[in-house]
Amino acid sequence: MSTPTTTPRLAPWRFAVFAVFAISGITMATWVARTPAIRDALEVRTDEFGLLIFGMAAGSIVGLIASSHIIARLGTRRVILLGVTATSLALMGLGIGAETLGLYGVVFASLVVFGAGAGITDVAMNVEGAGVEQAQGRSIMPWFHASWSIGTVIGAIIAAAVADLGVGVDWHASITGALLIVAVFAVVRLLPRDEALPGLDDDGAGPEKSTWRERLSIWREPRILFIGLIVLGMAFAEGSANDWLALAVVDGRGVDEATGALAFGIFAVAMTTGRIAGVWVLDRFGRVPVLRGSAVLAAIGLAVVITVEQPVIAALGIFAWGLGSSLGFPVGMSAAADDSRRAAASVAAVATVGYFAFLVGPPVIGFLGEQVGLLNALWVVLVLILVAALASGAARERGAAARGAAAPAGEAPAGEAPVGESVPSSAGSSAPGVPSAPAAASAPGADVRADARDDA
Repeated sequence: MSTPTTTPRLAPWRFAVFAVFAISGITMATWVARTPAIRDALEVRTDEFGLLIFGMAAGSIVGLIASSHIIARLGTRRVILLGVTATSLALMGLGIGAETLGLYGVVFASLVVFGAGAGITDVAMNVEGAGVEQAQGRSIMPWFHASWSIGTVIGAIIAAAVADLGVGVDWHASITGALLIVAVFAVVRLLPRDEALPGLDDDGAGPEKSTWRERLSIWREPRILFIGLIVLGMAFAEGSANDWLALAVVDGRGVDEATGALAFGIFAVAMTTGRIAGVWVLDRFGRVPVLRGSAVLAAIGLAVVITVEQPVIAALGIFAWGLGSSLGFPVGMSAAADDSRRAAASVAAVATVGYFAFLVGPPVIGFLGEQVGLLNALWVVLVLILVAALASGAARERGAAARGAAAPAGEAPAGEAPVGESVPSSAGSSAPGVPSAPAAASAPGADVRADARDDA
């Protein structure tokens, strides 16, 4: 006997994912923007503060590696709730630990938890984003990452304002953390209770499920490793600009600090522009041509920055570098999630490679910069960008993503039901929106996904 199954409403789901990305950005910006106040409150040297950052980095790597297994047990919805709550409580802990208690150990422990929570949240929200993409039949992951960037801007503005008012980091972090916990509890109610993508659970009913060994075996999958190379190169391109661009321009070109800040501002605007406009470009041309073109653009822009002293041309080079670097990370996340059965493990693996670049890249550039100058050290980044261009073929659309790419923008792939429309499913179906084996055999699209026409 058949029972009706419905897909989640697309508009609330999409809004919730945008909100989670923004919340994550606000959390990170609150920590980054108040680092001077935390350092001063603890009265530590630069190397001692560097150890605190190492604690956060170590926590992030642990969170990223464990994320696919935690998602398999709890599901993305619960992991997002757990991860944001953990980072928010850790934010409160590091603020109180620094300003109120003045205890280095409390701040270190808080940053380890902060990093771990941020790591598992990052994977879970990217898996949710991939689920929305496959439901909508359109590559919109860059928009989600743009939402994270907007969150960082909001967090930075708030931090600057409260710092100017003389508000202590303990009160700022505590109030922000409490508000973010309230926000995430409200937002997760809009996420589907079932998996964003099928096959993420260990022991649910239905033919699609993954095991602990299968999730670890993703590191032997050539396609995932090549997608990792794409993300590695483009994360290096983004991270090196975030950490070194302003200083490289000041030291290498002899400009003042304000001009260095302006150079980074040009890069940030280009990144945001690329992520917002990139969705339409991906709709028109597909992942592989866009990734190759982006990598070439980033490489040309970076080469101009390294070699050209003329200010206007150098500024154009910075913009090209930022624009070309904007899509590698989000498109890599989308490509990793094409196989919905192993989406969490794949996204976790690719995210781990990307964050490895973000964490290891700046010290490498700094070390080389000490030897040959920061601008010359950036040639290493250019080589990695070209490697990403060569590996771009691995991101070619597969499965639901390929069907979505073949359909016109705004239309669902053939054979798929509109949002909220019931489809027949046997009584033993594993979850709403995921047909059981007999139903899948008879349905033209195999998976029930959403049509964006009503909600986009």
